[in-house]
Amino acid sequence: MTSPAQVRLVVQGDDFGMCHALNEGVATAFTDGILTQTSTMVPCPWFDEAAALARALAIPAGVHLTLTCEWDHLRWRPLTAAASLRDGDGTFHRTVAAAQASLDDADAQAELVAQVARFQGAGLEPRYFDCHMGLVAPHAYAEVCTRFGRPFLYRDVEPHVAFTSVANLSHRDAETKEGWLLGHIAGLGPGLHLLVCHPGVPGPELAAITRPDSSLFPWAEEYRRSHLPALTSARVRSAAAARPVEPTRPCRRAR
Repeated sequence: MTSPAQVRLVVQGDDFGMCHALNEGVATAFTDGILTQTSTMVPCPWFDEAAALARALAIPAGVHLTLTCEWDHLRWRPLTAAASLRDGDGTFHRTVAAAQASLDDADAQAELVAQVARFQGAGLEPRYFDCHMGLVAPHAYAEVCTRFGRPFLYRDVEPHVAFTSVANLSHRDAETKEGWLLGHIAGLGPGLHLLVCHPGVPGPELAAITRPDSSLFPWAEEYRRSHLPALTSARVRSAAAARPVEPTRPCRRAR
């Protein structure tokens, strides 16, 4: 019979630092729910608040390596002067494809190192690295992982964490999230599992970051506002307690 200790679940909140509503959502999901770690967007406007919350609450944090900015009304720009990383308005490109088409690998590496340096300058040490939206610059991600001795979360970049399964809560219908989450936790087999979510506090801030007619509009508020009730549900917290939920996987330094 499988021992419960063999089933380990990491629950990650992405986009920490993107805006105040996301910072509130991640903090609440960590203190009152089953969230165990967060991926932090260093170039974003609310990074300083995110860093302060991570320090105060001891939230295990990684760096959400950022080379894109998808929203219409919430824009952020590179920390470095690299021209290849910038769209016409000086902010990051809006899509992974556009970023890949313009990318200079040296620019990407310099930018990502600057993001990690700012993260460390805020009194934090990265537990891991992953990326925002998609794999814009796999070689640059790998170089950062090797330089700072921390793994990437996903396949296709070495070194990476060998998760048994990876699932995403975000795009599921609001009314089904708690039930889906209960079923997901109950169905986990032996191994190390990752569940990615994007908890945010509902309100005008999230609703205003992109146009209502944008294909990304559901990602702005709709997918995020329904995370907190599911992640903080008493039934979900009880289910997670029966399947060990880890603050973060111990990461060996890359060699």
